[in-house]
Amino acid sequence: MGVAAASGRAEVLVAGMAGLAAGALAMAAGEYVSVSSQADTEKADTLREKAEIDADPAEELRALAGIYEDRGLTPGLAFEVATALHAKDPLAAHLRDELGFSEHTEAKPLLAAGASAASFAVGAALPLATAALVPEAVISLWVTVLSLMFLAVLGAVGAKAGGAPMARAVMRVTFWGAAAMAVTALVGKLFGAVV
Repeated sequence: MGVAAASGRAEVLVAGMAGLAAGALAMAAGEYVSVSSQADTEKADTLREKAEIDADPAEELRALAGIYEDRGLTPGLAFEVATALHAKDPLAAHLRDELGFSEHTEAKPLLAAGASAASFAVGAALPLATAALVPEAVISLWVTVLSLMFLAVLGAVGAKAGGAPMARAVMRVTFWGAAAMAVTALVGKLFGAVV
């Protein structure tokens, strides 16, 4: 929006492609760093739990039985379940039931980075395609209108997927998208003028 407010189609497309690449890489890097930190924490917790089991397996068995009692099992059944799970793989039982770890929620930094980069690139491609296809004189208008429509649709899809109220999600994402576009357009107008 800032470039469109200060120049023509060629500049918009170059800036848009640069923004798409930079944004996708920045999102991927941020996600990779964040999820890597989570993975490091999970590894440290796993090592700590293993050391606790090695140091005092009886106490860890009692702790596991206590978890099952807290979930509603009778003391006898809780101890029986804990004993059976401890006999098979005590570390897995503690990681799952004490710390809440699961193979489905395991931190995967590269996967998270790729998904974040792809999501950003797809989202950025929509307004970029708009800028490439509409008449140059109305790029700002069409990019603004269609971007807000894309944001509204994505907000609705995200809300539906998460089971959240759709209207609130659509309003939130559309409002903040419009605010961001207004700021970038203002910056383009202020600093894009020839002095």
